[in-house]
Amino acid sequence: MPEYFPFKVADYYLYYTSHCLVECMHVHASDNQLSEAGSAKFFVREDGSTILTKRGRLNDRQVTAIQKFIKKHYMEMYKKWSEESENGFYGK
Repeated sequence: MPEYFPFKVADYYLYYTSHCLVECMHVHASDNQLSEAGSAKFFVREDGSTILTKRGRLNDRQVTAIQKFIKKHYMEMYKKWSEESENGFYGK
């Protein structure tokens, strides 16, 4: 399961799964088990803003921290995403 970064953000790993590559770019957030079950899901727009479609166990503070992190690093994350997927940002 590819992680965007090898460290946690707001106590959660940010990653995607190989079968997610058919969708537009998004980020899963999970605390210890890197699986879609119980994870949050953020779709990423072209400007780095996100749409939270699945909250998982994140509280409001964690959601905000992860959204801010994605906004700051989305191009770096997109570069990694695009190495494996031809699908672009949310809404494109």
